[in-house]
Amino acid sequence: MPRQIIVQNATRIIETPPCIQYCDTFFSQLRGFTFRARLSPDEGLLLVGRRDSRLDSSIHMLFVWFDLAVIWINSQMQVVDKALAKSWHPAYFPKRAAQYVLEIHPARWEDYQIGDTVKFQDV
Repeated sequence: MPRQIIVQNATRIIETPPCIQYCDTFFSQLRGFTFRARLSPDEGLLLVGRRDSRLDSSIHMLFVWFDLAVIWINSQMQVVDKALAKSWHPAYFPKRAAQYVLEIHPARWEDYQIGDTVKFQDV
């Protein structure tokens, strides 16, 4: 089971940040949200890469039954791109290289903006 963290936005205050699963293993990233029935606005995943990359931080939405807000974060902890990912869409790639991919409920779309700085905090 991945550890739980909070992704704080250092640029703007998020009143109740979601509880995020820190996915830094191949299997936790492979599992992601595939085959899950729904997602609560208070939860999400952080897919952790080894380096900043457009290709390595790409995602797919196959077998994901709900839409996601996807936030790409680089190794300097800056938001470099974001997208509203539709269920069953084959692939999404960030416009700029990223090391982290934050997948959260679409209701949290406004919590993070391109250019914001974030920090990870253990729960």
